[in-house]
Amino acid sequence: MKVIKCFLSWCLFTGITLNGQAQVDTLSLKSKISVLQFLNRVGKENLGYAAEKYNVNIAEAGIETAKIFPDPQFSAGVFDNQQGKLKLGQGVTLGLGTTIELGGKRKARISLAQSVAELNKALLLDYLRNLRADAALAYYTAIQQYELLQVQHYSYQMMKQLADADAIRYKLGAITETDARQSKLEASNLQNNVYQNEADWKNSLIKLSAYLGKKSADTLVMPDGDFENLSRDINYQSLINNAQLIRADAVAALNNKIVADRSLALVKANRKVDLGVNAGLQFAGVSTNEIAPTPYHRTFNAGFSVPLKFSNHYNGDLKAAQFAIKQVGIQYEQVQQQIQVEVTQAYFNYTAAQKQVQQYKTGLLSEGEKILTAKIYSYKRGETSLLEVLNAQRTYNEVQQGFYESQSNYAAALIELERAAGIWDIK
Repeated sequence: MKVIKCFLSWCLFTGITLNGQAQVDTLSLKSKISVLQFLNRVGKENLGYAAEKYNVNIAEAGIETAKIFPDPQFSAGVFDNQQGKLKLGQGVTLGLGTTIELGGKRKARISLAQSVAELNKALLLDYLRNLRADAALAYYTAIQQYELLQVQHYSYQMMKQLADADAIRYKLGAITETDARQSKLEASNLQNNVYQNEADWKNSLIKLSAYLGKKSADTLVMPDGDFENLSRDINYQSLINNAQLIRADAVAALNNKIVADRSLALVKANRKVDLGVNAGLQFAGVSTNEIAPTPYHRTFNAGFSVPLKFSNHYNGDLKAAQFAIKQVGIQYEQVQQQIQVEVTQAYFNYTAAQKQVQQYKTGLLSEGEKILTAKIYSYKRGETSLLEVLNAQRTYNEVQQGFYESQSNYAAALIELERAAGIWDIK
C-alpha cells in the first residue's frame, strides 16, 4: 500500500491524471514548508498582521502629541484715533500670550497616551495569538485534505484494476455483464470523488498562501508535516491559572483598566483652572494737538487671565469616566471567566480527540484493510459477490477518512487548547 501511495503522490506533483494523460496545471508547488517555518513567515508576511502593527505606531505617536505644550499666541495691530482735525496721531500694538496648564494636565495626557500604547501592544499580541492559531489550523487542514485525496486515489486505483479485471472476466464468461458494468460504474464514481478531493486540497493550499500575504495563487506552498508529536502532558488547573495571567486578551483587559484610571485622572486635571499670561508693547505716534500735544512714545503692558469655570458645575465627563472604570472592571472579570470556560472546553475536546485517535491506531485501520484484501481475493476466486467487495471498500474508506479526520481534529484540539491557554509549542 505504501508503494501505491508514493506513486500517487508522484502523480499529484507531476500533473498526471488517473487515466494516464498529462494535464496542464497552472498551480506550481514550491518546496515543502514545515509548520514552524510557515508560522514564522505568517508573522512576517501576513497583511492583516502588518496592518495591525500600525495601531502600535499610531499610539506611540500619540505619546509625542501628548507632550505638546500650549502654543503661544502673537498678536499685532494698528490704531488710529480717527480725529484728523485734532491731530491725535496713530500707533501700533504688539502682544504675546500663552496658557500655563495647571493641575498636571500634561503629565496626565502623557500617562494616558503611554497606557493606550501598552494597550495596543497587548491587542497586537492577542491578534497574533489568534492569527497564529488560525494559520496552524489551516496548515493541518491542508495535510488532512492531502491524506483524504490519497485515500480516494488509492480506492479508485483498486476499483479501476478490479473493473479492468472484470471486463476480461466478462469476455471469458466468468461473470455477468451486470457485474462488469457495476464495477466500472463504481470506478467512475470514485474518480469523480478524486476530482473533488483534489480541488479541496488545492483550495486548502491557496488558503495557506493567503496567510502569507500572497497576491497571486500561481505559486503555492505545501505542508511538510504530519499528525505526529501532538501528545502533551497537561495539568488542567495550571493551564487555567497561567492563562488568566499571561493570555494576551487578559493582559489587554488589565491594560484597559489602567487606561480607564488614567482617563479619569485626565478628566480631573482638565477641570483645573489654567492660567493665561500675556505681555504687549504699544507704539504711539506724535500727537500735534494744540491742547495736549504728545511726543512719540512706547508703552508696555503685562497681565494674566483666569477662566471662570462655570462648566465645572456639570459633572457629566467626570461621571462618564467613573462609570467607564466600573465597566472595564466588570469586563476584566468577564475575560477571566471566559478564559476559564475556553480552557476547560478545549481541554475536554483535546482529551476526547486523543482517545479517538488512539482507538483508530489500536486496530480499526488494520482490520479494515485485512477485510478488504480478503474480500477482493475471494471475489477474484468467485467465492463472494461484488456487492460484498463494494461494502468492504466503502467501510475501509470510511475508516481511513475517519482516521485522518480524527487526526486533524486532534491537531485542531491541541491548537485550540494552546490558543485558550495562551501558550504555544507547535513545531
